[in-house]
Amino acid sequence: MNKALKTVGRYVMLMGRTFARPERMYMFFRQYRTEMAKLGVDSIGIVLLISFFIGAVITIQIKLNIESPWMPRWTVGYVTREIMLLEFSSSIMCLILAGKVGSNIASELGTMRVTQQIDALEIMGVNSANFLILPKIAAMVTMIPILVVFSIFAGVIGAFCTCWFGEMMNAVDLEYGLQYMFIEWYVWMGIIKSVVFAFIISSVSAFFGYTVEGGSINVGKASTDAVVTSSVLILFSDLVMTQLLS
Repeated sequence: MNKALKTVGRYVMLMGRTFARPERMYMFFRQYRTEMAKLGVDSIGIVLLISFFIGAVITIQIKLNIESPWMPRWTVGYVTREIMLLEFSSSIMCLILAGKVGSNIASELGTMRVTQQIDALEIMGVNSANFLILPKIAAMVTMIPILVVFSIFAGVIGAFCTCWFGEMMNAVDLEYGLQYMFIEWYVWMGIIKSVVFAFIISSVSAFFGYTVEGGSINVGKASTDAVVTSSVLILFSDLVMTQLLS
């Protein structure tokens, strides 16, 4: 318990240093653009690919397993839309990105720590936490909601492809189900949740990487701890925010 409280305290103190005003805004925005490209734009491909196939698989599974004369034909599209909007495109996609982006952040900062690059910044009088971590958090909070929107569209396209090429069902029925009783708030709820998840992924991963001690082996352990901790916190916060936002 004491170790957990100590870790939380170190995390809060690090975030306090991180959210100080940047000394040079030009340097901050340059780092911010770089991190957006590295952490966000480079993740678009995997987000589109996974979302496309998940949308297709969800459609196929629902069609095969709940098909009944008593069920309307548009039910498949309706259920597919609800799954993509409420859980997959926000929560599950952020869990996947926690593995890809979170480990990247932790290993990068951990390598800088063990090679004493962070110590060199501190010696020069630079607030290393603010200089290194704040652009990553800002970039993630900016890009993750955009990736969520891309994920929703890719999942819908994957669902339609099962109709066009797999001939699982009529595309008109799928389209009607996707539009049936559409609630716009569900989209905003997914975006709000993704902003929180983005902060968790970036800040927790940065904490584990920034505070690593030892050599290269410890960097790998820090990356693993960052991904595991981020995933657990995402699931917990998903539960809390689902109750609050629903």
